[in-house]
Amino acid sequence: MSYEIKQDGKFKFIEEGEGEPLILLHGLFGALSNFHDLIAHFSKTNKVVVPLLPLLELDLLHTSVGGLQKFVLRFIEHRNYNNIHLLGNSLGGHVGLVYVLKHPERIKSLILTGSSGLFENGMGDSYPKRGDKEYIRKKTQLTFYNPDLATDELVNEVFEITNNRLKVIKIIALAKSAIRNNLGEELNQIKQPTCLIWGNNDTITPPFVGKEFQRLIPNSELHFVDKCGHAPMMEVPEEFNKILDQFLNKLKTPAATV
Repeated sequence: MSYEIKQDGKFKFIEEGEGEPLILLHGLFGALSNFHDLIAHFSKTNKVVVPLLPLLELDLLHTSVGGLQKFVLRFIEHRNYNNIHLLGNSLGGHVGLVYVLKHPERIKSLILTGSSGLFENGMGDSYPKRGDKEYIRKKTQLTFYNPDLATDELVNEVFEITNNRLKVIKIIALAKSAIRNNLGEELNQIKQPTCLIWGNNDTITPPFVGKEFQRLIPNSELHFVDKCGHAPMMEVPEEFNKILDQFLNKLKTPAATV
């Protein structure tokens, strides 16, 4: 099933279900199909919101983690969401962290999976080779423990980006901005309960990164998932949803006793 993309002003987003908002921030190659199982599951209990982040639409000057954070700030204020559970994967996690550090007041909890912000292995020294689809396929497969998840749709999405010179420049600008924007010194300021869900076979933000986030974020819990790479919500959706369910259930306000 595909979800309707809504438009409000200049913002495009998916919004399904009712309840406390669960806002999902996608990573660099963030096809909405990445979140399909998550939307289906959590829209029963939450208002699931997926803003389409303008990764490659901002002007070059604002193509950065900070520029994306400002976009998320404008989106959340425009839609007036409160008591937000903010979930970010990869670069989306990094943007979420910067947002929480600057604007904690609307955020109830934070969920990070394969997040940048401390350390990441990039797409490699020779990235990207334009016009070489098999090379792009191999690089895309590195995202996953199971290479079959690098579907033709996903490979074509990455291939299309890498064949556009301006998009390549913007991707590199974002990647460099993520590396420059190391949050190690600031993470101890995060007060929100934080759930870290990490693939044991993540080669881009390896397991030690998850452990370091747990060490630095005061009220955090860390869950490792076996046979899983950089995108747990795509690779092991059932396990991911179960961990997130348990985390969110702990935060539910108990009904007032009469």
